[in-house]
Amino acid sequence: MPASTTALDPARLTAAVERLFSLLRHGNPPNDISLTAASTLRRLEREGPRRLTELATAEGVTQPAMTQLAQRLERDGLAERTTDATDGRVVLVRVTQAGRDLLARRRAVRAGHLAALLTNLSEDDEALIAAALPALERLAP
Repeated sequence: MPASTTALDPARLTAAVERLFSLLRHGNPPNDISLTAASTLRRLEREGPRRLTELATAEGVTQPAMTQLAQRLERDGLAERTTDATDGRVVLVRVTQAGRDLLARRRAVRAGHLAALLTNLSEDDEALIAAALPALERLAP
């Protein structure tokens, strides 16, 4: 395989992803949930029910903070706490259908915002981004 003529610069990629994330974040629906709440719901959607301790570690927050977040998500109907079928002492948090629906709405709003930004790109740039999608999806599974 021939060597690439352009080396991937991690600092440049980081800066571009940060700017893109900021643009997308501004496209969130009004009265949206916090970034940590959204990240937690996405994790539950992707990985299934999890213990509070696992969620706290994965999201980089304290267990008391995750407990409060889980209570808010449960109060809002976006998640629910259940007992583990194999160990009744263990409490698991899982995303509800309302939580899945909220995530789908957030994605749709952000996708619309991104689609508007993409109209400013050339077809060649769009093709380059499309070609990079599989690698980006593997980078952040």
